[in-house]
Amino acid sequence: MATVYFDAATRRYTKDGPPAVDAVTLDIDDGEFLVLVGPSGCGKSTTLRMLAGLEPVDDGRILVDGHDQKGVRPRDRDIAMVFQSYALYPNMTAAQNMAFALDNSGVPKAETRSRVEEAARILELGDLLDRKPGQLSGGQRQRVAMGRAIVRQPKVFCMDEPLSNLDAKLRVSTRSQIAGLQRRLGVTTVYVTHDQVEAMTMGHRVAVLRDGRLQQVASPEELYDRPVNTFVAAFIGSPAITLVEAPVREGRADVHGVPVALDREVAAGAGDRVVVGLRPESWRLVGADEPDALELTVELVEALGSESFVYGRRPGAGEGDDERVTIKTEKRAGVEVGETVRVRPVDGEAHVFDAASGERLAG
Repeated sequence: MATVYFDAATRRYTKDGPPAVDAVTLDIDDGEFLVLVGPSGCGKSTTLRMLAGLEPVDDGRILVDGHDQKGVRPRDRDIAMVFQSYALYPNMTAAQNMAFALDNSGVPKAETRSRVEEAARILELGDLLDRKPGQLSGGQRQRVAMGRAIVRQPKVFCMDEPLSNLDAKLRVSTRSQIAGLQRRLGVTTVYVTHDQVEAMTMGHRVAVLRDGRLQQVASPEELYDRPVNTFVAAFIGSPAITLVEAPVREGRADVHGVPVALDREVAAGAGDRVVVGLRPESWRLVGADEPDALELTVELVEALGSESFVYGRRPGAGEGDDERVTIKTEKRAGVEVGETVRVRPVDGEAHVFDAASGERLAG
């Protein structure tokens, strides 16, 4: 196990272009499971590869257990990488794939066999060790790739979107296995994904990247409850938050004609306009006699069994996604496509951001 520290680490692919990773500073605790998340091209995989030594650090530095990794070869970093593509040798059995790195390092055969058997027991691969990758399912191959990393007993696991090639059901079960495995082994883990559901369900902390810059590092709960800007608010949460630019009058934001009271501290820092964010659970359906309600025409209802999500639009609103409002309802709310509903924000649940910068207003 080890601590990892990114100290203004920067990676540039071109001299004059913007950095792929821009002065990322990030402190990862010993034994922590940290998830790097963001849209495609945000620099999360490059950040991981810099840690593993597969990409150089152009400016800044990366420390592992306090030791600068500059000039340290990937094979000497004691970091095990798990890739999206499994990267298994097709002519070797599962056991041979898992033992390959140990055999090349001169580890005694008895110890190699013991480590492989222990990893196979942890990953429930005992009956599959004699099979070659072509005889294994996608989930089984991913577990063999995990086993190959485990037997090395590294200081740090680096995982680059390891579940991307699995179907939806298998992703759910495998991500719980990976999270449970990390808890058992206690190895510092840096995990890259573009899937914010994976990030929110697996990580002790989540680091959100955008265009190579770190936006926020926090627990999943804090990211959801107190996003630092509109980008994080929109990226974290499924279905996405509704963001509305609204004028401010007398300590209230006018959200499509519905007054939303602002915290005193927020109101003091707000200008003439703010962006108000309301998550699906922060709206409630109201009756025809409820004052200050927003009228919506229902465009889509997603019935998920235990709950439903209703997507509506104000009459006469534009066609863009920013004009759509998403509401979480009980499973038997009885809302149907085409009908008109009235909704109000739940008091005290609005997120408020500066309209110019997109930064969260205090409060």
